[in-house]
Amino acid sequence: MGNIDVSTIVFAVVAILVVLRLRSVLGTRTGAERPPRDPDAPPPSERKGFGFPPGGRIIPFGQKAPTGAPPENAAPADRWKGFAEPDSPLAAGFDAVAAVDRDFAPDRFLAGARSAYEMVVTAFAAGDATTLRRLLAPDVFANFNGAIEARRAARRTMTTTLVSLDRAEIVEARLSGSLATLAVRFAAKLATATRDETGALVDGSSDEPVDHLDVWSFARDVRSSDPNWQLAATQTVS
Repeated sequence: MGNIDVSTIVFAVVAILVVLRLRSVLGTRTGAERPPRDPDAPPPSERKGFGFPPGGRIIPFGQKAPTGAPPENAAPADRWKGFAEPDSPLAAGFDAVAAVDRDFAPDRFLAGARSAYEMVVTAFAAGDATTLRRLLAPDVFANFNGAIEARRAARRTMTTTLVSLDRAEIVEARLSGSLATLAVRFAAKLATATRDETGALVDGSSDEPVDHLDVWSFARDVRSSDPNWQLAATQTVS
């Protein structure tokens, strides 16, 4: 012991204390530490392929996106409430149309369809081909106009009064290519009278309304800048 330098012991003790102090502050490396951050690296929001799932949701790097959760931009299941049941064929048809026509809304469409029903019925009775041409697809217009011409050739006239439009509901929606088609079932009471050239009644009645149940299909090319729908087919429901 007499050969040990006291100053060497003092320095050794000081060195041990310094090491212990640094260890308590910095900790020890276990091999699982994150690599040091590069101060010149871009922030996470500017990196590509760094755990950003589609749709803009940010999932922390190294974690999986939650499973079973719908994406934030997914439409709610009851988006067509009052017009179609969730997961029904009609709802799927609405989804398809809305995917290519962001302005599509069943309530607005149905309001327009109700107006079109009254306009078509009235224009047909009056023989107003100009109005019908705007509202009907070409082949449907040809059929309507043919009936009008036949009526004129027989020297007959028609009057129709829409007593009430009791119900209008969308029963089918589909998208084929760029052509969207929606079918509407109308329940209405109409008073229709047809008279000959002398004014004598030959068919129907202007005073006794009759129940009518029809399905009208309206179509629109969603690529067109024209937002209007045209009547593409009619069917009487017995």
